[in-house]
Amino acid sequence: MVSFQFLKFDGVCSTIAISLCPILDKYDGTEPSCYSRNAELGGTLIFQPATVIMQIIALMMTSVMIYHIKMKYTAVGRKEIVMFFYAFMGTTFLDMLLVSGIVPSASSVYPYFAAMQVSCMTMTCWILLLNGFVGFQFAEDGTAWSVWSIRISASVVWIICFVFSMLTLLGIGSFNLANPTLLWIIYFIVNGITLAIYIVSQIILVVGTLDDLWPVGDILFGLGFFLIGQVVMYVFSTDICDAAGHYIDGMFFGSSCTLLAVMMVYKYWDSITKEDLEFAVTAKGNSYEVREMIVDDEHSVVGRGSGYLHADRIEGGY
Repeated sequence: MVSFQFLKFDGVCSTIAISLCPILDKYDGTEPSCYSRNAELGGTLIFQPATVIMQIIALMMTSVMIYHIKMKYTAVGRKEIVMFFYAFMGTTFLDMLLVSGIVPSASSVYPYFAAMQVSCMTMTCWILLLNGFVGFQFAEDGTAWSVWSIRISASVVWIICFVFSMLTLLGIGSFNLANPTLLWIIYFIVNGITLAIYIVSQIILVVGTLDDLWPVGDILFGLGFFLIGQVVMYVFSTDICDAAGHYIDGMFFGSSCTLLAVMMVYKYWDSITKEDLEFAVTAKGNSYEVREMIVDDEHSVVGRGSGYLHADRIEGGY
């Protein structure tokens, strides 16, 4: 077990092969003490094959969630939350390219892909944070102000993170690979703070505005999955790798638990979101409800299924 070092990637990169490790600290990178064995596919070596398979599953499951979100035509915050899942897909795809070796670490473009992956990760957390405030109705959901404020601010966050990441990975100015403090702060502290604010805001939203407290369970389950994945990946990866004979390591469980956490975000959003059924689009050809009207002897009209009874019928023994 390697200790998690504050403001340094040394302990992290000695434990798990995240996308930044091959180019951090020194130009030949830092190699973990134990990592998943490679697999050959069509004459090409694929690193972290189990993790890559899980990331492909994550892309497929996220596509399914996006499809279901788009089918809820009148759901609150539909346009806002779908941006989070698109950003998660982009982050997962870039991470898959890097950890699998499809983009070789010795390639001159590897730092650019690594910087994009870190920027997309931070942007994803930022979009999730802003989605946490949609339920408070500071701006009406689905409007241009609500949607474009997320898009523009997320783009600004991505650009800022990309610039600082590239300055660090290329060693420009006072930024250098041997001491990537700012990159560590972005990777762990900034993203951690945004996720913490989102969780707290949603608990406040559910407790303060909803009668049903079951959605809090979705939040806590998602938080639990995420924390378990992070602990297993950054602390126990070497132990798992040794015990599994190098077939899997902590990165596989980290990807799996992150996917479960994202699925709980969808479940939570779905549980607190109700469609306006008057305008909902369904697959049924005829969605009209026909009520047969019953006219009594005194020309009073009572709708079948109505909860009200006529006074004459009450006096007659009803």
